[in-house]
Amino acid sequence: MNLLRSILSLLALAASVATVRADANITVLATAGTAPAGPAAAPVAAPFTREQFIAALTRDLAAHFNLEGELQLDLVRAWSAPARAATTWEVSVLEYPSAPSSSMLVRVRVSADGKPVASSVDAGVILRASLWRDVWAARQPITAGSAFDPSVLEPRRVDLFRDRDALPAAAGDRTFIFARAVSAGRMLTWRDIARRPLVKKGDVVEVSATSGLLLVTMKALAMENGAQGDTVTVRNPESQKNFAAIVVDENRVQVRF
Repeated sequence: MNLLRSILSLLALAASVATVRADANITVLATAGTAPAGPAAAPVAAPFTREQFIAALTRDLAAHFNLEGELQLDLVRAWSAPARAATTWEVSVLEYPSAPSSSMLVRVRVSADGKPVASSVDAGVILRASLWRDVWAARQPITAGSAFDPSVLEPRRVDLFRDRDALPAAAGDRTFIFARAVSAGRMLTWRDIARRPLVKKGDVVEVSATSGLLLVTMKALAMENGAQGDTVTVRNPESQKNFAAIVVDENRVQVRF
């Protein structure tokens, strides 16, 4: 019986070793073609494609102009890839347009392994561009003066180079109101919203004036509407003199010395 148990144990151990070796072979096959562990393999020279050229320009222009959204570029004219291979390719924009738009001319230089490619030195490239981003559209009719409410809106993806005044879906909060009526289905623009006035013309507001540790408060008459942070004109009801104050809250303004 002991002999039988010993034999069974040896068979189980052999099966275990076979399984580990099989797994090891699978791992090696799965990683076939990758660089082995140890010193890094030498980089391989490769050609520079049109897609890589456009991708490099897209990253550069998006970062330069700090664009929000998905920038897409296309070449208006045919582009000839460099007739060589290199381990490192670099695209340098030498001259940018004054502002991003649907059509842009940039001067670029393509370098292969640190050396400029003769055919691309200071080359002018004409680009067709689009900047895709979600903007707000009215889900239902909106009345002028109502509070900004995202629940009555829906996102719509547009090219901001074509619809430059469109209101991005990231914009708008409770500090805004709808400045004018908007019909259902229409895309919103920046002209459709305005900061909600915390001070309204004709209202009595509280004025606080500070100078160091000294704080003085009084009542005044607002001569114009103002949102938070706006500078408005208010009138001292006793002296009838006007002065400027900054809107800080609902019916509250502040004068700083």
